[in-house]
Amino acid sequence: MRQLKVIEILAEQKLLQEVKVSGWIRSFRNGRFIALNDGSTINNLQCVIEDDVLNKETLDRLNTAASITIIGILKESEGQGQRVELEVKKLSIEGDANAEEVKKTILSPKKHSLELLREQAHLRIRTNTFGAIMRVRSKLSFAVHQYFQQKKFQLVHTPIITSSDAEGAGETFKVSHLDFDKVPKNEEGKTDFNKDFFGKQTNLTVSGQLEGETYAMGLGDIYTFGPTFRAENSNTSRHLAEFWMIEPEMAFCDLDKNMDVAEDFIKFVVNYILEHSKDDLAFLEKRLLDEEKQKPLEQRSDMPLREKLAFVTENNFKRVSYTEAIDILKKSKPNKNKKFKYPVDQWGVDLQSEHERYLVEKHFKCPVILFNYPANIKAFYMRLNDDGKTVRAMDILFPGIGEIVGGSQREERLEVLKDKMKTLKIDQEELYWYLDTRRFGTCIHSGFGLGFERLVLFVTGMSNVRDVIPYPRTPGNAEF
Repeated sequence: MRQLKVIEILAEQKLLQEVKVSGWIRSFRNGRFIALNDGSTINNLQCVIEDDVLNKETLDRLNTAASITIIGILKESEGQGQRVELEVKKLSIEGDANAEEVKKTILSPKKHSLELLREQAHLRIRTNTFGAIMRVRSKLSFAVHQYFQQKKFQLVHTPIITSSDAEGAGETFKVSHLDFDKVPKNEEGKTDFNKDFFGKQTNLTVSGQLEGETYAMGLGDIYTFGPTFRAENSNTSRHLAEFWMIEPEMAFCDLDKNMDVAEDFIKFVVNYILEHSKDDLAFLEKRLLDEEKQKPLEQRSDMPLREKLAFVTENNFKRVSYTEAIDILKKSKPNKNKKFKYPVDQWGVDLQSEHERYLVEKHFKCPVILFNYPANIKAFYMRLNDDGKTVRAMDILFPGIGEIVGGSQREERLEVLKDKMKTLKIDQEELYWYLDTRRFGTCIHSGFGLGFERLVLFVTGMSNVRDVIPYPRTPGNAEF
């Protein structure tokens, strides 16, 4: 007999048919009613044990968190709360769970704090909240690939280990095969990386962009979707040391088209979740509403979760130049009343999260795309505008999140790029291969990066990025 998923049984509702299902006990009450969940859906399948079907020894082992397999007959439910239920004919226990031990964990059927769930990250997937989050994450991941594949982009797997630092920030995790107790030194007394595995100093990637650009110069439109690493000592609700990035690169594409693609992409994947994760979104929305009842009115969301997601898909993002944004911020009440932690007093300052959220949540009240940033606060590879002081960069800002996308039209002019690298003391010999793309058939090209966890954060309504990735890596924490 083919084993069915709970989501299949509840969807098909093939009454009076014999079905087989496996899962974990969420609750067992009155010695008769099992709430069974197999992770395929937020909804449980109620299984009913009639008298004399199971012996006392088996009944005594039916505890919360135990895993079981049931063969039974699907019937209309006589009780409230579900349309169908499974009348148990055969039941086998696959894995026991000691009731007293379960009480000491987050598997016990009661409300637990998110902080406690993080401490037991290996078990939190068995809770409703994290089951819903991770199913949404899975579907979002699929939607990412579906969007780009439908648009004829090619998926490129860029290196995890690299010798380049695309951002130029230097906040990288070093990769080495050297014996740390016997580190070889060169004549200057520094670590001799010539004797290391790769014969040079290497690190975990902070971005696949530079390598992605080289492939866009042959394949046209490409995208990467993989893990990236930043050694930033940032202990905040928005930062991780290990996270996933989506980075498309497009040949023959200027900044305007780049913004069009980024907006279209975000709307597509959010729409996909609205269509394919209805039960999980309904659960997460209710959870968020219950949570916000504890907050002051001014701190509550303006819209319920699903309404907020629909608002994003149904409205155009507001496009605003950096210069216009600075004027708005300088004249804003929080700035005039010195409420901003980082005052906005002049053109050229780097915008902080508080500024981004003010623009999105208070001033425009919709997603915002900022463009044409000062050159001196952006990366070397961004295309210099004719004014000589701004670059064709763009950031997409979202409510509750701040920056969710960062991108630009890339500098395609070899001499301009070399001058910028020289000014910033970036080794041109080390990046000869990157410069080659400007030597052999250069063209206007653009791309952007989207932090996947921030997208999941927005779509699920969660407030801490550590709760939307299975095992968060943060300063001082690499457990599990």
